[in-house]
Amino acid sequence: MSGKFNWNELMTDDINRAKAFYGQALGWTFELFPMPDGEYWIAKAADGTPTAGLMPMDPEDKESQPGWLSYVQVEDLDGRLNAVRSGGGNVLQEPLDIPNVGRIAVVEDSSGAVLGFMMTATAPPTA
Repeated sequence: MSGKFNWNELMTDDINRAKAFYGQALGWTFELFPMPDGEYWIAKAADGTPTAGLMPMDPEDKESQPGWLSYVQVEDLDGRLNAVRSGGGNVLQEPLDIPNVGRIAVVEDSSGAVLGFMMTATAPPTA
Protein backbone atom coordinates (compact mmCIF):
# COMPACT_ATOMS: atom_id res chain seq x y z
CA MET A 1 0.00 0.00 0.00
CA SER A 2 1.36 3.38 -0.98
CA GLY A 3 2.53 5.76 1.74
CA LYS A 4 3.47 3.12 4.34
CA PHE A 5 6.93 2.26 5.56
CA ASN A 6 7.95 -1.06 4.04
CA TRP A 7 11.72 -1.55 4.36
CA ASN A 8 14.69 -0.44 6.45
CA GLU A 9 18.40 -0.50 5.70
CA LEU A 10 21.44 -0.08 7.88
CA MET A 11 24.59 1.30 6.33
CA THR A 12 27.48 0.42 8.61
CA ASP A 13 31.25 0.53 8.70
CA ASP A 14 31.35 -2.94 10.36
CA ILE A 15 28.89 -5.54 9.05
CA ASN A 16 30.08 -8.29 11.38
CA ARG A 17 29.74 -6.10 14.46
CA ALA A 18 26.27 -4.96 13.35
CA LYS A 19 25.13 -8.54 12.73
CA ALA A 20 26.43 -9.61 16.15
CA PHE A 21 24.70 -6.67 17.86
CA TYR A 22 21.29 -7.04 16.18
CA GLY A 23 21.45 -10.82 16.43
CA GLN A 24 21.94 -10.48 20.20
CA ALA A 25 19.63 -7.51 20.78
CA LEU A 26 16.73 -8.56 18.53
CA GLY A 27 17.29 -12.23 17.75
CA TRP A 28 17.76 -11.51 14.05
CA THR A 29 19.43 -13.97 11.73
CA PHE A 30 21.14 -12.96 8.50
CA GLU A 31 21.39 -14.27 4.97
CA LEU A 32 23.60 -12.93 2.22
CA PHE A 33 21.55 -11.49 -0.66
CA PRO A 34 23.33 -11.74 -4.02
CA MET A 35 24.28 -8.35 -5.43
CA PRO A 36 26.34 -7.77 -8.58
CA ASP A 37 28.59 -5.13 -7.04
CA GLY A 38 28.60 -5.48 -3.28
CA GLU A 39 27.59 -7.18 -0.08
CA TYR A 40 23.99 -7.01 1.18
CA TRP A 41 22.59 -8.93 4.14
CA ILE A 42 18.91 -9.61 4.79
CA ALA A 43 18.01 -9.49 8.48
CA LYS A 44 15.22 -11.87 9.44
CA ALA A 45 13.02 -11.76 12.52
CA ALA A 46 12.67 -14.84 14.71
CA ASP A 47 9.75 -16.07 12.58
CA GLY A 48 11.92 -15.85 9.42
CA THR A 49 10.26 -12.71 8.05
CA PRO A 50 12.70 -10.41 6.20
CA THR A 51 12.76 -7.18 8.19
CA ALA A 52 15.79 -5.13 7.12
CA GLY A 53 18.89 -4.99 4.98
CA LEU A 54 22.46 -4.33 6.05
CA MET A 55 25.19 -3.07 3.76
CA PRO A 56 28.72 -1.79 4.21
CA MET A 57 29.54 1.86 3.82
CA ASP A 58 32.05 2.94 1.20
CA PRO A 59 35.40 2.75 3.05
CA GLU A 60 36.54 5.85 1.13
CA ASP A 61 33.63 7.90 2.53
CA LYS A 62 35.13 9.53 5.61
CA GLU A 63 32.24 11.97 6.16
CA SER A 64 29.25 9.63 6.55
CA GLN A 65 28.37 7.82 9.74
CA PRO A 66 26.56 4.51 10.18
CA GLY A 67 22.80 4.87 10.23
CA TRP A 68 19.39 3.56 9.30
CA LEU A 69 17.38 4.56 6.23
CA SER A 70 13.66 3.80 6.06
CA TYR A 71 11.77 3.31 2.81
CA VAL A 72 8.15 4.21 2.08
CA GLN A 73 6.15 2.29 -0.52
CA VAL A 74 5.08 4.34 -3.55
CA GLU A 75 3.11 3.27 -6.60
CA ASP A 76 4.46 5.92 -9.01
CA LEU A 77 8.09 6.63 -8.18
CA ASP A 78 8.63 9.23 -10.90
CA GLY A 79 5.47 11.07 -9.90
CA ARG A 80 6.49 11.07 -6.24
CA LEU A 81 9.95 12.42 -7.13
CA ASN A 82 8.34 15.25 -9.07
CA ALA A 83 6.20 15.99 -6.00
CA VAL A 84 9.33 16.03 -3.81
CA ARG A 85 11.01 18.56 -6.09
CA SER A 86 7.93 20.77 -6.37
CA GLY A 87 7.48 20.61 -2.59
CA GLY A 88 10.95 22.04 -1.94
CA GLY A 89 12.80 18.76 -1.42
CA ASN A 90 15.70 17.20 -3.29
CA VAL A 91 16.32 13.85 -4.91
CA LEU A 92 19.61 12.59 -3.45
CA GLN A 93 19.69 9.30 -5.35
CA GLU A 94 17.93 9.04 -8.68
CA PRO A 95 15.85 5.90 -9.27
CA LEU A 96 17.78 2.66 -9.22
CA ASP A 97 16.33 -0.63 -10.47
CA ILE A 98 17.10 -3.66 -8.30
CA PRO A 99 16.24 -6.95 -10.04
CA ASN A 100 13.46 -8.91 -8.31
CA VAL A 101 13.11 -6.15 -5.70
CA GLY A 102 11.88 -3.02 -7.45
CA ARG A 103 12.90 0.57 -7.95
CA ILE A 104 14.26 2.85 -5.23
CA ALA A 105 15.26 6.47 -4.81
CA VAL A 106 16.45 8.53 -1.86
CA VAL A 107 15.05 11.97 -1.15
CA GLU A 108 15.57 14.83 1.25
CA ASP A 109 12.58 16.78 2.52
CA SER A 110 12.49 20.57 2.73
CA SER A 111 14.02 20.46 6.24
CA GLY A 112 16.89 18.15 5.27
CA ALA A 113 15.52 14.83 6.60
CA VAL A 114 16.38 11.84 4.39
CA LEU A 115 13.93 9.12 3.35
CA GLY A 116 13.87 6.32 0.80
CA PHE A 117 11.04 5.66 -1.64
CA MET A 118 10.48 2.13 -2.94
CA MET A 119 8.27 0.90 -5.73
CA THR A 120 8.39 -2.85 -5.15
CA ALA A 121 8.46 -5.39 -7.94
CA THR A 122 6.60 -7.79 -5.66
CA ALA A 123 7.70 -7.50 -2.03
CA PRO A 124 10.76 -6.54 0.02
CA PRO A 125 13.78 -8.72 -0.80
CA THR A 126 14.10 -12.28 0.42
CA ALA A 127 17.32 -14.21 0.48
